[in-house]
Amino acid sequence: MEAQYPAHWEADVVLADGGTAHVRPIKPEDADRLRAFYSRLSEESIYFRFFGPRPRLSDREVERFTNVDYVTRVALITTIGEEMVAVIRYDRIEPGEAEIAFLVEDAHQGRGVASVLLEHLAATAREHGIQRFIADVLPANAKMMGVLRQAGYTAESRFADGVVRMTLDLTPTETSEEVTAAREHRAEARSIARLLTPGSVAVIGASREPGGVGQTVLRNLLGADFTGPVYPVHREVRAVAGVRAYPSVTAIDGEVDLAVVAVPAESVIGIVQECAEKGVHGLVVVSSGFGETGPQGRARQDELARLAHSYGMRVVGPNCLGIANTDPAVRLNATLAATVPGRGRVGFFSQSGALGTALLQRVAQRGMGISTFVSAGNRADVSGNDLLQYWEEDDATEVILLYLESLGNPRKFTRLARRISRRKPIVAVKSGGTPAGHSARELRLPDTAISALFQQAGLIRVDDIFQLFDVGQLLAYQPLPAGPRVALVTNSDALGLLASDACVAAGLEPRPAVNLGAAAGAAEFGRALGGELEQPEVDAAVVIYMPPIPGEDDAVAAELLRVSHGSAKPVLATFEGHHGVHPSLAVAEPGTRPARGSIPSYGAPEEAVRALAHVTRYALWRAQPVVPPPELDDVDTARARELVRATLAGTAPDETSAAFAQPGPKVEIEASELLSCYGLTVWPAEVVRSPEGAVAAAERLGWPVVLKVADPEASRRAGTVRLGLTGPDMVRHAYAEFAEQLGERVELAVQRMAPQPAVPTVVGVAEDPAFGPVVSFGLGEVTARLLQDQAFRLAPLTRDDAAALVRSVRAAPLLFGEYGYPPVAVAALEELLVRVGRLAHDLPEVCRLDLDQVLVGESGVMVLGARATLRTPAGPRIDGGPRRLT
Repeated sequence: MEAQYPAHWEADVVLADGGTAHVRPIKPEDADRLRAFYSRLSEESIYFRFFGPRPRLSDREVERFTNVDYVTRVALITTIGEEMVAVIRYDRIEPGEAEIAFLVEDAHQGRGVASVLLEHLAATAREHGIQRFIADVLPANAKMMGVLRQAGYTAESRFADGVVRMTLDLTPTETSEEVTAAREHRAEARSIARLLTPGSVAVIGASREPGGVGQTVLRNLLGADFTGPVYPVHREVRAVAGVRAYPSVTAIDGEVDLAVVAVPAESVIGIVQECAEKGVHGLVVVSSGFGETGPQGRARQDELARLAHSYGMRVVGPNCLGIANTDPAVRLNATLAATVPGRGRVGFFSQSGALGTALLQRVAQRGMGISTFVSAGNRADVSGNDLLQYWEEDDATEVILLYLESLGNPRKFTRLARRISRRKPIVAVKSGGTPAGHSARELRLPDTAISALFQQAGLIRVDDIFQLFDVGQLLAYQPLPAGPRVALVTNSDALGLLASDACVAAGLEPRPAVNLGAAAGAAEFGRALGGELEQPEVDAAVVIYMPPIPGEDDAVAAELLRVSHGSAKPVLATFEGHHGVHPSLAVAEPGTRPARGSIPSYGAPEEAVRALAHVTRYALWRAQPVVPPPELDDVDTARARELVRATLAGTAPDETSAAFAQPGPKVEIEASELLSCYGLTVWPAEVVRSPEGAVAAAERLGWPVVLKVADPEASRRAGTVRLGLTGPDMVRHAYAEFAEQLGERVELAVQRMAPQPAVPTVVGVAEDPAFGPVVSFGLGEVTARLLQDQAFRLAPLTRDDAAALVRSVRAAPLLFGEYGYPPVAVAALEELLVRVGRLAHDLPEVCRLDLDQVLVGESGVMVLGARATLRTPAGPRIDGGPRRLT
């Protein structure tokens, strides 16, 4: 039987120059592909690999190189189109150690192919218990030594017998993870830059029919005065919109960087192959008829992405609006929208193609400008994550707006957002559900949890597109507030009161409103605003100007701009009910939309306050220092992993079979021993089946005791616990009550009574298929459970994360001495959450962990019960392991 390999060993990857390729294990049928690859290598490359000349590979060598067992011998290849362009392999020489070698075709050296292959081979090796790679390298082979040394692993080298022997410790290090993330970032940013800054564009399917999709894109490209050549492609006509047309992409004389595809869905695959032959860098597929139409369309969409990636191309779409770049050096409008906002500082990503035109119109109506715009449509390839990587490096983009309908790789999304939000604000509106056609991963978390995880990452999540632009315009034009204290300057008592109430409701701290009266003019508004901005106890100001009789509008606006100029405190306005930047409140800058210092205006005071509240919370998050999760010296991760492996022994799928793509069966365990590896102790309990057994257990554990139903699910119901039993007779009586209520064969648990007073809480871990390990927290009382008063954070947790998690539930005041409860040891609870988060991060096999209940007393915490569900995962976590397009 032919050996097989896990499905996750295959991956599409982005190379250092932004092109794409496919990585997969070698197969016996690759023999001819290997021979052709070898024939294209230079003599120097062959000499460095085999330490001598070797004009050709023998049939025996080809058979050996292409037949591997995927355990002791593994080889991965990189393909572009149908051609193999690189290979890397390891041969295990002893337990924990393997020799490696790699070859990259000369034409593809310098593109980062070897680095990607090394990442993937190291991951496969670790799956089989290999901890070290050994490589013998000729001293003149500087490229190979550079790849090995720059991987970030601990490396040693020694010279003997004319060869440098390099040893790599494959244990992931902070440096190796940083190297991988940095390379991923640069590659994905460059791949998007190639799409958004093309030197030339072909419009395939640009017909003469007025209003046709292809002609619309062509006219918009020409109307924006794109700085490069535009090539209409039509099988029959010679010219479209007065521009020479070509019968095919391959017939175009010059190079084509970007192709906009507007042909029927069934013709797209053939067009992709033509574009590959032409050497096109990227595709924008505006055609519909793909994943949104059902299984057949989904299969066509998957084939589109697979084929494009295999030939080095990224894909925007299908079923999308297109892309735009307002840079004067590019002036790209490859969209179906005739109206694209002018130059600005906002990068805008929209998954919706149908809604995209309306969104761009709203941006333009508000006077906002954009730097770049991408509508992803069905998102077969390019996603919001890719754009985040690009905008992080784009100096022209200061604010990022996202309209999301689904999340392709949420774990990666939150990782990127957490990093980028430290420098550039990200505002997102996430609609409910997943539209047909989108490549979305399964989401099990409630929507409130997703909001909490976004907040943890510093992302500003808003409820609708109106708020998206309300917050975006404030971030685009005004500085961040230093705190929540808000000055209110108004000419209306009623509007001032509305603004004040809105501040309180949003968690801001309003000062008494300065009411200037209906007759106030420019001088009065200027003095009042200037005075408020000078106050040290003011962090931001909201100006409400709604005169009953228009008159001094321009003068008031000019005075507000003059007074606020150079202030480090943001100023917002409700100026005549205008949405966006009122022309009179705009600071002009040649060639752009309103510049920084412009005062954004809102239709109502509540809208201004709501936007300010979002930005204030973001500013406070950004002001917090970046602190990594704490080091826990008493944690024994190795022992915990051994416990998990021993428990799951025999349940894991055969690692040499394709079945490894599926997770193993679930195993439920009592988790006391596992928690002890992380410095956590579970309050002892004994399961009993008779009254006398219960009494004996109580004698061993110590009085007073608790008698409760042993089944964790049943124990959550009212009436299943008897507290404060101080002697044998009380235990026997309680046991009899349970037997009468639940039957003679009921299993009960005896546990020593925990010190009182204490607040019951519940702590949990879930390995979400999309987000990875998530820690949950809530109070254990019945009312809190019924109301689903839970909070969530991604693991691992910093101490600040743990503190925020505790305070996020609505019932949190019960932990801090309110409503008659004594204050309890919240610091000890936070420490427990940090440790549980570390466990969740370390052990992907823990798909569920329930600590129910955790009593928080005046001096510490007591874990009364802990159950864990273990399962061998199908492969590495999403966003874990080597780089891949996801």
